[in-house]
Amino acid sequence: MIGMSAGNQSLARANTRIAAWIIAAVAMISAPLAAAQDDENFSISLGVFITDRNSDTSIGVSGDPMGTPVDLETDLGLDTSDTVFRLDGYYRFNDKHRIDISAFDLSRTSTKAIDKEIDWNGTIYPIDATVKGEFDLNIYKVAYTWTFMRRDKGYLGVTGGLYIADIGTRLSAANIADRDGGGVTAPLPVVGLRGEYQISDKWSFRASGEIFSLNYQDFDGSLTDFYAGVDYRLFEHASLGLGINSVKIDLGVKSADLNGALDWRYDGGLLFIKFDF
Repeated sequence: MIGMSAGNQSLARANTRIAAWIIAAVAMISAPLAAAQDDENFSISLGVFITDRNSDTSIGVSGDPMGTPVDLETDLGLDTSDTVFRLDGYYRFNDKHRIDISAFDLSRTSTKAIDKEIDWNGTIYPIDATVKGEFDLNIYKVAYTWTFMRRDKGYLGVTGGLYIADIGTRLSAANIADRDGGGVTAPLPVVGLRGEYQISDKWSFRASGEIFSLNYQDFDGSLTDFYAGVDYRLFEHASLGLGINSVKIDLGVKSADLNGALDWRYDGGLLFIKFDF
């Protein structure tokens, strides 16, 4: 199956991030009261996401479930950084309830003469073979937020939803294999916190943190997702924003289409324009 590669060090980092987010959230919402914030019902953000990524992946078959672990960046030459389009938004039903969405594509391809032998899905790719690597990754997020604490300058809410990762990994090489691999859509349930603090009439700070741990049917793994950013209001219904997003996924999958392990991380900066109505 797609195995787990978490370990104590990864867990410690995740716990540190969670603790930092909780401290920041409490500090944010406990700030002195001041002028009331706007409560828009609908928001959409269009932005560019500048990411730095690292992936360790293995694909196997029955009897050899792990295959050869492959670092997609080092072994196959996939770009470690890229700039992609990203869509975010929310709809607020009332002061206590809202739905958030997000979508972006982190797919990559590369061609490289490999410097180690790779056993991939039962196919052997020898040293010096020119291998084309494809890593398809589309992220769709939907989450419900219940606001349990509200102040004149901000709010804090608990979230629950799905982090949907549409994953495909393939290798190919002349005279060896044609697009050897598979794919799966992993609906990963997450829970977390989301908050906002109005710094001034023009500036606001937003942050969120989501986690999950799952061992169910075809899937076995964990995820942490943390975001923090600031918005600057240009005029009544439009703002410019800058944020950072850090995600870590350790995912195991055993299905008819994909059997292997994914240890994957991205950290990136987000520059966007946000429209509120």
